[in-house]
Amino acid sequence: MTLDAATRAAVLVEALPYVRRFAGRVVVVKYGGNALASGAHGGAGDRVLARFAEDVVLMRAVGMLPVVVHGGGPQIGELMGRLGKTPEFHDGLRVTDAETLDIARMVLVGKVNRDIVGALNLHGPLAIGCSGEDAGFITAAERDPALGYVGDVASVDPALLRHLLREGLVPVVATIGTDATGQAYNINADTVAGAVAVALGAEKLVFLTDVAGVREDRGDPTTVMRRVGADALDALVSSGAVGDGMVPKARACTHAVRAGVGAAHVLDGRIPHVLLLELLTDEGVGTMVVVS
Repeated sequence: MTLDAATRAAVLVEALPYVRRFAGRVVVVKYGGNALASGAHGGAGDRVLARFAEDVVLMRAVGMLPVVVHGGGPQIGELMGRLGKTPEFHDGLRVTDAETLDIARMVLVGKVNRDIVGALNLHGPLAIGCSGEDAGFITAAERDPALGYVGDVASVDPALLRHLLREGLVPVVATIGTDATGQAYNINADTVAGAVAVALGAEKLVFLTDVAGVREDRGDPTTVMRRVGADALDALVSSGAVGDGMVPKARACTHAVRAGVGAAHVLDGRIPHVLLLELLTDEGVGTMVVVS
């Protein structure tokens, strides 16, 4: 669709107050592994990544401070299969022995992180990849011995990310953390994104996934909520109305807004330029989570 000059001007005018409001403010964006998986072998997924990169670069160009946190579960599962290793899950979480941890580090740090950094840097020397192991900025704690090297976030030291932001760079974070002994753990990327947003005092926390937002009835795509309070979202999780992969996103959203993050958003990352539509327009396109 081609817009005429007047429509283009109207779009820019609509965006202007949001550009002013968010200039100099941190926006943490979690880019889901499901979106990346569709682009693993070229095609539509590559276009999704390219559009995502354009959105992040534009955000940086107008003065926002984006930080990207990424997942990679589908890619980890794919490489495990290619290596002849069968994934094992316990209560919906991947059991991670030493070999699986090595695979996760290879995929998250060596492949997915590089793909995102490369897509951003097509537009200039903007992005730098890191993981929670770098400068020990994510301290992990073992979640459950039955899960092996699966961790929770014990703490986030934002000094490294703040330094990169001051240098005008876009940090791209792979979600591996370490404990006090130096042992590495794979950590859920939704949880990390929420913790990073809190540590940085972010204005926004945004989850890009493969659904249109948080549904009041998870089986009915017409029940996407445009705005929901943290208490109401907690109740939906407790009742089972929000389930499966949306649970860690919901919990990260409610934790973040209660800890001072301005708002959290759950968006369909497959929509062209969805970040700009949500952040820089009056209507928005996903679910916004607020304190109340």
